[in-house]
Amino acid sequence: MLRRILAMGLLLFALSACASGALIDQVSINPDAISPYAGSVNPSTTIRYSVGRAANVSIYLIDAQGVRHDFRIDQPRAAGSYEALFSGAVNDRVLPDGKYTVVVEAKNAAGQVAQVEKTLTITGADSTPPQILNFTVFPNSFTPNQDGINDRVAIHYDLTKPAKVDVYLTDGKNRYEIAEKQTTVCTKNGMSCAGPHEYDYDGGIDLGATPPPDGTYDVVVDAVDAVGNRTTVSKKLTISEGGIPRATISNAGVDWSPQALPSLVTAPNALLVPLGGTLTFTVTVENVGPVPIRTSGPEPGTVYTTSQNFNTLGDYEQPGVWRVGLDSDGNSIGRPYPYRWQLGSNQELKHVTIDGNEYLYLMPGQRVTVSGSVRIIDKPPRINVYYWVGLIQEDVRIVEDHVAPKLVTVEY
Repeated sequence: MLRRILAMGLLLFALSACASGALIDQVSINPDAISPYAGSVNPSTTIRYSVGRAANVSIYLIDAQGVRHDFRIDQPRAAGSYEALFSGAVNDRVLPDGKYTVVVEAKNAAGQVAQVEKTLTITGADSTPPQILNFTVFPNSFTPNQDGINDRVAIHYDLTKPAKVDVYLTDGKNRYEIAEKQTTVCTKNGMSCAGPHEYDYDGGIDLGATPPPDGTYDVVVDAVDAVGNRTTVSKKLTISEGGIPRATISNAGVDWSPQALPSLVTAPNALLVPLGGTLTFTVTVENVGPVPIRTSGPEPGTVYTTSQNFNTLGDYEQPGVWRVGLDSDGNSIGRPYPYRWQLGSNQELKHVTIDGNEYLYLMPGQRVTVSGSVRIIDKPPRINVYYWVGLIQEDVRIVEDHVAPKLVTVEY
């Protein structure tokens, strides 16, 4: 019984000792003088303190004019020892040279407040923030859908001093990083160099990523120098009709004409086309993506000769335009699919006027039939030649290549 009484007494004594412990204690600042500038040997100090009971802790500095500068405000802390690294920056600006009173203050749930004051001297402070000059976002609205029209945004700024720079797109909830163009990337010790910087933003579709949802965003440039001076600027950017374009040649494949005549040709199941004759194909193309896809002539049904190509017809390659193409063995023109056709007739497609120019679009879910013909007037490198169809997004990629290769015997 006596042992139980003694144990309870010791426990009560320990609890009483904890409850009566100092609310804030063991406060120190080391060193008590700093010089916050790039390359300094003592750019920061460590503030250490102990909390005897659970409390909210604030740390602030008071300058010679009596102005208060909050470093930490009402941070919840359990009983224990803590430390905070202070590099001279408060609210993204390094404090100017001078002597400061550093106050470490604790307040518990009962409303008790305790403070300890120390002195800190700041000399040689670099309080000049990095400036972001000539900041431009052009255009301020774009359509990241790879149609070759308003697909990209150019971002430019001039940085006045080395700084860690983040450039990103945000709607206040989500953040999308924007990478700098390799031609202007310059870093040293993890900092972007002073000077001009350029960003080419495509919404991520060049890498096959879905762009941010349509809407208006802030393009933010956030620059922090080596000692914590920060500058942030932003401009608005609107995204509309964004998405990755997708189309496909249907599973029905390719219909060829003339039909194979095994009894008359030198190769089994080959098509027989005499020199001067015409080879024709027909396919069905469907827009299976979320956005309209742009296409351009010549219209289906156009007949090429083997001595022509889409350039000679005046239907030059255009970035982002989709077409069906025809290619063959021994192509001597120097580029794939020299014969190309528009995805659907002018009557089937949606006509859109942008900046005074008219463009043609195959809409999401729309299916069209594309037929094309080539009159073979030039002797091929050999009698038996393979022809095939492809689906092309010009200056971007060959979407479907070598579709339904067909052996053609050219008689001459």
